[in-house]
Amino acid sequence: MYSSFIPPRQVKIGDAAAFVGTTPRAIRHYHEIGLLPEPERGGDDRRRYGYEDMIRLLWIRKTADAGIALDDIRDAFADTASAAADSDHGIEGILERLEETLAAQEAELRRQRTAVQRMRTEGSRMGLLSDLVTRRLTSLPEGSLRRADLDSLLVTERIFGSLGAALQATRFIALATHSDLREESDRVDAAEEALDDTITVDDPRVAQVAAERHAFEQVLQAVIEDSGLAQSDDALFDSWDALHPATADQGEGGAGQSSGRGQESMSAFEAIGKMPYDFSPARLRCMELAEHIAAHESPASHDRA
Repeated sequence: MYSSFIPPRQVKIGDAAAFVGTTPRAIRHYHEIGLLPEPERGGDDRRRYGYEDMIRLLWIRKTADAGIALDDIRDAFADTASAAADSDHGIEGILERLEETLAAQEAELRRQRTAVQRMRTEGSRMGLLSDLVTRRLTSLPEGSLRRADLDSLLVTERIFGSLGAALQATRFIALATHSDLREESDRVDAAEEALDDTITVDDPRVAQVAAERHAFEQVLQAVIEDSGLAQSDDALFDSWDALHPATADQGEGGAGQSSGRGQESMSAFEAIGKMPYDFSPARLRCMELAEHIAAHESPASHDRA
């Protein structure tokens, strides 16, 4: 006994959505983003979907269920439109493109997972820094580095790259391993912070703190030299040069060298200009005076005298 039921040549959006396993709202979204061409409308001004539309919807649903982004599915269909996408060759082209997309997503997922595992191993803040920097810090006693130290290294790495941050790490290694230095550093830092907007630039305290900063930096540098950290810096330079040979069209180190995956490259000058520092005029003047003192007491200045 044969059935007298005759399937319709076209169906409404609700029936199409139910068959494919999606929703009318999703199908309308496919139309909006150009993933599915708008079908013809019936006499009631409602969309009607034919066999080819249903095939396309099934393709979309299956590939979306596989985790492919709708934009990638749309691009894959567009790339094969001129190659007869309904043929085996066209379908193979779509599958090849989607496989490439999946491979890229897998690589990105591995990168993200590696980053998370590294952050868990090194500590959330330490793990944000590059391997070059963390290798210099891992031998320090737990808790000897402060959050402000790691924050400063993170900013330095963004501006001057991983080499610049690794060199700055020398400072924090010395402070972490010499309690008297750390205490004096805290005292000078507090004195500088006290130079707020209520202090004028010609206040005697500005010059006094500048002299204290210079004196502290000299002591810190002597400790770095005596402890062998300076030699470690030299070795770091040598290994960096061996791994990153300079080219004729390569400028000085800056934010773009190792600023991080997907981040916009910029010069160190540009990066510094985009980083907000709420320094008062008095504190900025203090910094200038400290640099002036250091310049006049440098070996080169004594040689010219």
